Amino acid sequence: MSNELNALNKSQAYQLADVIKTPPQFGSLTPRWLTRFLEFKGLESGIYRVNKVVDGDAPRDVLCYMCSTEQCSACPSAKKSAIPDGYVEYEQKPREYVLNSIATIINIDTAVADVFASPFDQTKEQLHLAIESLKERQESQIVNNDDYGLLKNIADSQRITPLDGAPTPDDLDELISKVWKEPSFFLAHPRAIAAFARECTRRGVPPVTASIYGGTFMLWRGIPLIPTDKLLVDGVKNPKGQGGKTNILLIRTGEAKRGVVGLYQTGLQNEQSRGLSVRFRGVDNKGLASYLLSLYCSVAILADDAIAVLEDVDVGEYFDYAKQGR
Repeated sequence: MSNELNALNKSQAYQLADVIKTPPQFGSLTPRWLTRFLEFKGLESGIYRVNKVVDGDAPRDVLCYMCSTEQCSACPSAKKSAIPDGYVEYEQKPREYVLNSIATIINIDTAVADVFASPFDQTKEQLHLAIESLKERQESQIVNNDDYGLLKNIADSQRITPLDGAPTPDDLDELISKVWKEPSFFLAHPRAIAAFARECTRRGVPPVTASIYGGTFMLWRGIPLIPTDKLLVDGVKNPKGQGGKTNILLIRTGEAKRGVVGLYQTGLQNEQSRGLSVRFRGVDNKGLASYLLSLYCSVAILADDAIAVLEDVDVGEYFDYAKQGR
């Protein structure tokens, strides 16, 4: 006697069932916190000139009342009676930043887009994924570009190394001493943030957290640690092993603070978001619709002390609590 059920089975029922679909899932996309925390400056001409005053202890010598009457502890030189004259000297050849173009072309078969248009608009989904890819590349260029990237343009005086491999509270305090004028945020690979958290836990000083821009971040001395996979570990975004070396940045952002400023082009035709345009290029005789996506960006460091880096941070050190308790 057969044990099979005389009833509708799963494979047959599947033919009449609705299938709930998701939009395309792009696993390499990130929250791109850097471009959210970084202040941006819109440009009309695509060129940004950073005019600087020639560095010195003070922009101009001055005369104060105490100096003209008696010895002043703040001005240990001899008494002065005349107001110093002169001018504030500017750099003769200031640096200019020209916006960098990041572009791609998307081709879509109009017949395919017409027929397979539900539940998702094929053109819209293709453009969305392409735009997200451009924005990922933008964040990577802000950090790693050979010309204007942050890592390439940090002054030698603003570069330090860890005391003992792993990133410790002492190391981040040293970074703060380099960017002490209103520091805005630390920037680090998630593995580096985890390594720092382990060192804090080992010392009994776990960092507090705060909700900023809809995300939850660890804070050190009130400064958020912002994760990004664009600060590579041993040259890759997602290292396979436990060890590896990377960098941690501390950034002051904003033009008013003489900090780090992101740059983008304003007034673009068919602008979709900050500095990004999508232009329809037409349909060819094979029915292929073509779209040009362009994103214009750069980043400028307005003062040397607007950014510092902790280099060669080891993310693979783990503490054996079991051995410590013995």
